[in-house]
Amino acid sequence: MDIQFFGAAKMVTGSNYLITTDKYKLIIDCGMFQGSEEIERLNYEPFPYNPADIDYLILSHAHIDHSGRIPKLVKDGFKGRIISTKATFDLCKIMLMDSAKIQEADVEWENRKRQRAGKKAIEPLYTMEEAEISLKFFETYLYGQKIIVNEDIELMFRDAGHMLGSSIIELWIKEKGDSYKIVFSGDLGMPNRPILNDPEYIDDSDYLIIESTYGDRIHEEFAKSTERLIEIINKTVIRGGSVIIPAFAVGRTQELIYELNKYYEYNNQIEEYMKIPIYVDSPMALMATEAFQTNSSSFDDEAKSLILKGDNPFKFPNLRYIKDQNESMALNKYKFPKVIISSSGMATAGRIRHHLKHNLWDEKNSLVFVGYQAEGTLGRIILNGAKRVKILGEEVAVKAEIYNLEGFSGHADQIMLLDWIRKFKNKPKKIFIVHGEEEAANTLANLIEEEFNIDTIVPNIGDKFEIEKQTIELKERAERDTLDLEESIRKELEYIYNQFQSLDERKDRLLDHELLDKKYDSIKNILILLQQNLMDLNMLLGR
Repeated sequence: MDIQFFGAAKMVTGSNYLITTDKYKLIIDCGMFQGSEEIERLNYEPFPYNPADIDYLILSHAHIDHSGRIPKLVKDGFKGRIISTKATFDLCKIMLMDSAKIQEADVEWENRKRQRAGKKAIEPLYTMEEAEISLKFFETYLYGQKIIVNEDIELMFRDAGHMLGSSIIELWIKEKGDSYKIVFSGDLGMPNRPILNDPEYIDDSDYLIIESTYGDRIHEEFAKSTERLIEIINKTVIRGGSVIIPAFAVGRTQELIYELNKYYEYNNQIEEYMKIPIYVDSPMALMATEAFQTNSSSFDDEAKSLILKGDNPFKFPNLRYIKDQNESMALNKYKFPKVIISSSGMATAGRIRHHLKHNLWDEKNSLVFVGYQAEGTLGRIILNGAKRVKILGEEVAVKAEIYNLEGFSGHADQIMLLDWIRKFKNKPKKIFIVHGEEEAANTLANLIEEEFNIDTIVPNIGDKFEIEKQTIELKERAERDTLDLEESIRKELEYIYNQFQSLDERKDRLLDHELLDKKYDSIKNILILLQQNLMDLNMLLGR
């Protein structure tokens, strides 16, 4: 058995790893390359394997740098199974279709130029129709479910705490009578973040593939970054300016809304005139927020508690969602103070570029980055101190105040990455460091070798490594005390009981005629599924 690295190796984009056994070929993630023109050209290269030969694609999460080439994979011949969490599939339905729409629009614009120049027309990476076809290959599971893929491969998704549906992947593989366990961290989140649960810890592994986006950095505390954001907003408002926030439409935008909801709706000290309009200008962010609301079972206890009390944490009086393009354009015509949250998070495309064009030159305004800015992106260029940048064909002076709030990052920092490895009861025998620029990956590799004395490898794109049988037999999973198992089930039962209590207290709302007219089928389907699951549990207890 061997593993090859075809993306996110010494870079933070294009995740794609191939595992080949004596019987099967499976890939983990199939992400799009994002960044400079040179990097993005990699998307148009043929896959370094025959997609028709791939039996399984295991998807860690929906971010485009992990999922964005799935339609191309299917277009090029893949006929296997795509295995993901339900929330990841729900978000991929939005993100892959949006990606295809961008591909088609970009190619249409480029082909008009080519036609005038007498050049041959080009095709998009994939179309919306091809993206829709690729969604038919998905099958979805929940965290903690043991998934029997076939007689030789089993896997389990564990909560990575990075974004809705994001997963750590535990893989158990048998080959020629030997058993191996491979763990892929996916993109790990930070503990104590809003909405999502903390990343889960893993007990054991033969081999570990771990991300290193911030392998050389330590984040500011999330609460501190939140305080600084509020300070920036208030300071900018007082001087008559607006705050522009490039934010990933899925994940970061929802976290910002959640925190601003707490500040504006539950803060009795704030004066009314300081409750300035907050605009979320991203159609995809609106759809993603709706997907969040239909996957609230994945939320942390605080977010669940708000929902059970009847509060929607994604709505508050001074929040506005912008759908129409004309509304978006109008935001830049009016000079009253406001906050505009818009995608893309690295300012590489989308409506955010229009807002930057109209606001970046004005020293009264503020530009706040709340996520990783990859090499070659407009966001990274601005952060690196450029005085002038080219946006939509026009040179724009950079005079707005620039801030970088790393505490909002959805990626684990160096401290968290090392602590996550520290929690393994049986440490991996070898660790591959991926999804990080070279300096970050090498820094993390050195720290791991120093503390744990574990062999680490920072692969290049295309590198292949043999997965060897270890001399120490690894148990399927570390033994757990019976009391731990009992406490786990007790906690789930208590949560279910509280949910039923909340539902009973709000049943009048559930039977509201207006709600039933709009949502009858959805409500009925959820209740049928609930009945089925309760019946299955009773059957299990009756055996």
